Amino acid sequence: MESFRTVGTCARQIIFDVDENGILKDLKFLGGCAGGLQALAKLTIGKPIEEIISICSGIKCKNDTSCPDQLAKALLAYKKSKEEPIEEIRRGHPQVLKLNISVVNLKLKRDE
Repeated sequence: MESFRTVGTCARQIIFDVDENGILKDLKFLGGCAGGLQALAKLTIGKPIEEIISICSGIKCKNDTSCPDQLAKALLAYKKSKEEPIEEIRRGHPQVLKLNISVVNLKLKRDE
């Protein structure tokens, strides 16, 4: 299952699953208009994500976006994450910051 945090809609999050052939297998919205989002799920589950992206991109409600538009953005982000290889960060890799930590020994005074 994948998760996408929405921006500008009543729904707060989209949770979805795509199979190895790029077909949407499951879709749930957290928050938002229950009836409309259940219909959106029923209309999109079983369809290729490319088709869903094409149909849902650019649909506007408020804040210049909508739940269908956010679904298209979520699927585009998912697609992009599958196409671009993830660079491994290994020990000594330039992206790994080295921290120089000085250890200071402190003597504690005990009240006697």
